[in-house]
Amino acid sequence: MMTHAYQEMYLSKAQATLGDVFHYAVNICDIPGKDFVKLFIVSSVSKQMENGEPAYLVGKSGIEIVREITVETKGYEVQIELQEHFVRSKEYWIGWAVAYYQWYSGRKYRDIFKVISFEELQKMYDTLHEADITKFADIVDAKIKEYFPETNLKRIRTVYGLTQAALAERSGVSLRSIQMYEQRNKNINKASADTMYRLAKTLGCTMEDLMEQ
Repeated sequence: MMTHAYQEMYLSKAQATLGDVFHYAVNICDIPGKDFVKLFIVSSVSKQMENGEPAYLVGKSGIEIVREITVETKGYEVQIELQEHFVRSKEYWIGWAVAYYQWYSGRKYRDIFKVISFEELQKMYDTLHEADITKFADIVDAKIKEYFPETNLKRIRTVYGLTQAALAERSGVSLRSIQMYEQRNKNINKASADTMYRLAKTLGCTMEDLMEQ
């Protein structure tokens, strides 16, 4: 079962907000899209949105967020006059679609933009902007899984410096189970709470860290 980033009740507003953010940054403030992506992912704003902070999902306008990002990352506040935009720009769609995928997957914005660039998103607009948003999500999901082929369990275990056998001995989870989780032959998201707890405790992480998107 997919664990979403925050409650679905906030989703449509969050999409519209991030759509506005990208529209205003690129089309009104003349910040190149690929440059704005860099500012966005290093800002605290992206983390607040990832964490489902209502003030950023539904409480602030796109203009307010662009100003906040530029102050935090560049040290100055852009001057933007509110302009109505009745047609979805390409940049609006990019923010709108990426916000959906982040909610859908629970992944960090920096990981999403690491896998798919602003330029690639622009190219996707023509074929996908009128399609169901789930088609976009499926395409990005496939790219993400290709880019991050290791399971979270293997990645965390490797960083922790344990072999599969050592992890099995310390956690009490069978070596075969660990091998099958890492090879994706068994879905770790369906593991028992006790198994997840033992693995997480041994590796010094949370059970959520071990789950796959």
